Amino acid sequence: MDDNATCHRTLAVQDCLNSEGIQHLVWPARSPDLNPIENVWDALGRHVAGRNYPPTNKNTLIHALTEEWDKLPQQLLDNVVQSMVRRVECCITLHGGHIPY
Repeated sequence: MDDNATCHRTLAVQDCLNSEGIQHLVWPARSPDLNPIENVWDALGRHVAGRNYPPTNKNTLIHALTEEWDKLPQQLLDNVVQSMVRRVECCITLHGGHIPY
């Protein structure tokens, strides 16, 4: 799944996907509301930003991201996955338009 961004359409990316047998799914451009990982990245970013001592360099950022990733509740991930049917149905109803998520 990708949003047809130029970086996803390069020959190198296509060759890699093809060599792994990964099929491309047609997906509306600029659709973070349909990309479940965007919700997870958002939660992770909020957790890192809310730390008492925010990261100040690459190493502390990597450490903070790893710690906060491990703390993400499984329920958050489950909710994001379970919401996909509702999101896709809404997108279809709106003919690919922005959905309220």
